[in-house]
Amino acid sequence: MDMTPQRWMNTCTYLDDVFGRADEHLETLMERAIAEGIPDIAVSSSVGRFLNLLAIMSGARTIVEVGTLAGYSGIWLARALPDNGRFITIEPNELHANFAQRMFDEAKVADRAEIRRSTGLAELPKLVEELGPNSVDVVFLDAIKTEYPDYMPHARTLLRPGGLLIADNVLGAGWWIDMPEGENPSRDAADRFNRMVVDDPAFDTACAPIREGVLVARKR
Repeated sequence: MDMTPQRWMNTCTYLDDVFGRADEHLETLMERAIAEGIPDIAVSSSVGRFLNLLAIMSGARTIVEVGTLAGYSGIWLARALPDNGRFITIEPNELHANFAQRMFDEAKVADRAEIRRSTGLAELPKLVEELGPNSVDVVFLDAIKTEYPDYMPHARTLLRPGGLLIADNVLGAGWWIDMPEGENPSRDAADRFNRMVVDDPAFDTACAPIREGVLVARKR
């Protein structure tokens, strides 16, 4: 049976209903964010649960996220950390960063969550210098898709052996995967990034086809 857009939408709805159950704060977060002018492009609840589980299973104590948006994925990730854990998220948009900070406060994860008001390309090299190589347990990419290949070298350096590189939208947004090469720069960058990680001997890599595709790579 072919996977149509409607069938895929029904599948994602089922995944969210069964596997993405969240508390009231997370359930209403994006509704409030949209009311303040933040785009409705956060990860789904099933992806949020997946991120949380991956971070817990990795034993994460330090997590770096590129692309805060409203703080939705950040709360899922920060909740996976121990009390003395550290979550650093990068967001250049002041509206998004200010809203996310309020959400972190309300979710009671602000003690471990820090927003760097910068771009991924500017901040990741600084984090390499600040934290050092092999210092981070999880790096989660969910920002500008055309920049994913440029994030990769810094994420690779930051991650410890056994650490996880996770990236959202690696199968696209709006059925990129069906587009021919050269038609959409974001689609081409995601494809280039996927192949870059798969071909890197430092990583064992797979993709979970949840929502718009979540790449998970473990550094050897």
